Parts: sequence; C-alpha cells; structure tokens
Amino acid sequence: MERSLSTTLSADTRASAIPTAGRLRSGIVLVTLLTCQLMIILDITVMNVALPRIRTDLHFTATNLSWVMNAYTLVFGGLLLLGGRAGDLFGRRNLFIAGTALFTVASLAGGLAPSATWLLIARVVQGIGGAMAGPSTLALLTTTFSEPKARMRVLALFSGMSSAGFAIGLIVGGLLTEWLSWRSALFINVPFGLAVVVLALRYLPIVERQPARLDLPGAVTATGGVAALVYGFISAASHGWGDAGTVIWLAVGAASVAAFLTIEARTAQPLLPLRLFLDRNRAAAYANMFLGPMAGMSMFFFLTQYLQEVRGLSALATGFAFMPTALLMFTMIRLIPRLLPRFGPKPVTVVGTISMAAGLALLTRLTVDSGYFPLLFVAMILMGCGIGLAFSPLNVIIMSSVPPAEAGAAGGALQTLQQTGASLGLAILVTIFGTASRDAGGSAQHALVSGITTAFAAAVGIAALTFAVALTFRSTRPTT
Repeated sequence: MERSLSTTLSADTRASAIPTAGRLRSGIVLVTLLTCQLMIILDITVMNVALPRIRTDLHFTATNLSWVMNAYTLVFGGLLLLGGRAGDLFGRRNLFIAGTALFTVASLAGGLAPSATWLLIARVVQGIGGAMAGPSTLALLTTTFSEPKARMRVLALFSGMSSAGFAIGLIVGGLLTEWLSWRSALFINVPFGLAVVVLALRYLPIVERQPARLDLPGAVTATGGVAALVYGFISAASHGWGDAGTVIWLAVGAASVAAFLTIEARTAQPLLPLRLFLDRNRAAAYANMFLGPMAGMSMFFFLTQYLQEVRGLSALATGFAFMPTALLMFTMIRLIPRLLPRFGPKPVTVVGTISMAAGLALLTRLTVDSGYFPLLFVAMILMGCGIGLAFSPLNVIIMSSVPPAEAGAAGGALQTLQQTGASLGLAILVTIFGTASRDAGGSAQHALVSGITTAFAAAVGIAALTFAVALTFRSTRPTT
C-alpha cells in the first residue's frame, strides 16, 4: 500500500541519500539535474519576450506566432510519457544524457535559423530532446535522494525550477534580446547543455533498468491527439469555429485522446498507468498540474505583447517587469518544505489558487492607458504567490509515495499534463483572443487590449477550476 504524504514527510531521517557518494557528489548531481530542468523550462518562456522581433525577422503572422511556443511545448508534452518509459527501458542516465545533447544541438540550430520553418523544426527537435531528458530528471531525483526529508527538499527545488523558470525565462530573454538578439536566447543553452552532459557522464549514478516495453500505440495516439486539438484551436483563431478544417482537427483530436485512454486501460505496460490516479490526493494533484498551466501561461504570453506593443516597453524592460512574479514564486517555493509538513497540501494549494485567480481577475481591468503601478504590479505579486503556492506542492504530492519502478512513468505523466495543459490552454486562449480582437473594432491597440482582457477573463474561469480541485484534497495531519 502506498504511504500517505504525511507519513512520507514525517519519516525519520535515514542514512545518506546517495550511499556511495559524499555530500559534494550529491550536490553536483543535484545541480546537474536541476540545471537541465531549468534549461528545459526556460525555453518555454525565454522566447516570449523575443516574439515581436521574431515575427518581424522571420515573417510570422500574429496568430501563427504562437507556434514558436507550441512547436516546443506540444512535442515536449506529447512525448514525455514515452520518454519516461524509454528511460525505464534503456536506462534513465543514458536517456538523460542523450536528451540533453539533442536539446543542445537543436538550440544551436534554432539560433542559426534563417526562416520561420527552420526555427519551428529546431523547436520541435528541442521538444524531443526535452522529452527524453525531462522524465529521467525527475525520476533520477526521486530514486537518488531516497531519504524522505531529502526527497521532499529536492522535489521542492525541482518544483521551484519548474515554476520560477517561467518568469526567469522572461527576464533572461529580455536581457539577451535587448543586448544581443533573440537568437542568443537559444545560443545560451549550448554552454550549459555541454556542461550538463559532461557532469552527467562523470557524476550521475547508473540506475538499474526497469523491465518495460515502449507503448508505441499509446505514444502515437497521445501525441497525435494533443497536436490535433491544439492545431484545431489555432485554426479556429484564424478561420473561425465554423471552418471545416477546424471541426475536423478538433474531432480527430478528441477521438485520438479517447483511443489513448482505451489503450492505456488495456495494455500491460502503459505509458500512463491509470492506477496512479487511484490515490485521491495524487489524482487531484495531476488534475491541477494540467489546469494550472492552462491559466498561468496566459499571463506570460499576453502581458509580453501588451507591455511591448501597447505600452511601448523594450524587450529588456518587459523582462524586468516580471521580476515581482519571479521573486515571489521563488520565495514561496523556499517556504514549501516548511509549509507542507505544518499545514498539509490542502490549505497551501487553496490559498495559492485563490491568489492566482485574483491576479488574473485584476488583469481583466487592463486598458490602453494602464500603468505598471498599481494594477500590473499587484497582479504580478498575486500571480507569483499563487503559482508558487498552488503548484510547488504538486510535485511532492505526486512523487513522494511512487514506487521506484514507476518513478519514470509518474514523472512523465506529471510533466505531460503540465506541458499539454500549457499548450492547450494557450491555444484556447489565443482563439478567444483572436475572436475578441476581430470583433472589438477601434484602433489596433484597442482591439489588442480587448482581446487580451477577454482571454484573461477566460483564464479566471480556468483558475476557478483549480480552486475547486484544490478543495478535494484529503486533509493530512500536519507534522511537527
């Protein structure tokens, strides 16, 4: 029987987290894994600030511009389940190194892109590399740091890299875009990727392979289904809901997702073991890992355009405008190892989801003349607190009691739901944005703001769902 979160968090301290390595080696392993995770997450938002310049240089349309983001997050999210099982089969260390190397090479190619097509292909390959390395990163952390308190700390740090990386990416992207060019936002991965590969070859422990086979039918239906749904929503933004192509893509996506769930229920070694959802808290955590990014990613995407195209901020100023969110997210993440044992997951996530919904609600009041203070500043503080509190505990809840043999699958499912939620959420909100912008009339800036505020209103509804899910968490006894 799986241990509860409270039992895991209150367990007595055991021996060394890595029996055959000293504290220094443990630190190097942790830094190596977290650096890879930060690179993967940064590339989701580091391009946000650069989008206006990418559109100009490579001649993207306004609605197709979101594919700079979706080409990466879609492939990354769609292949994470396969990457988790592949790590079990071929060795998590091997797949981590291979995935990081592929990600690094694709980053170099993307930085050299002479056309929109070239950039999108490079982003797809980046997504493949990230999907190979991502689940192995989480699985290696979980199995390497096996002592409960150490595991909780490293999972909180992992969650911190995953959450704060979104805001940090905007700041880094602003610095690089302003001082160098948008291409440097991709080139920056190369030295860090090489360092991760070298350190991984030297220090990562060799983990015993788990008996597994690759569920290729599941991988095809999962990736194809999500891709079709996202493309259908993007098509709706460009051509309307009544367009035959839009309807067909949405229908294909829904049918593929249904086929995927049927396959997973019947196959002996599924990419997504449905038994992972039998635990009430883990199931709720998985649900919010999907819903949360659907709402949260909207802030980064739409505010970047608002700050640059309406308020006239530079890429550098836009990046630093998100500093309150990054600082608050990092602060909340640092508090999670103290808050969870004391209060349990339910109060922490409930407060976080309320804060996030309040921040998004404030953003619906944006106008063409809105200044940074107080509206945007307060909204970013609320979003930083909300994202940090609402989603940082989810990694701990999901991974704390997973058996080592299922760590790869559980980590793959976690990151899959996070990334597909972000991709689908952005596609849906871009569709709402496009429709509202076309119907708004008036000046170009007025139409843009009207579309953005309408999209934020829809994001508030999604955030309300995360709050409702947080209320379903089973209360656990706080530990002292």
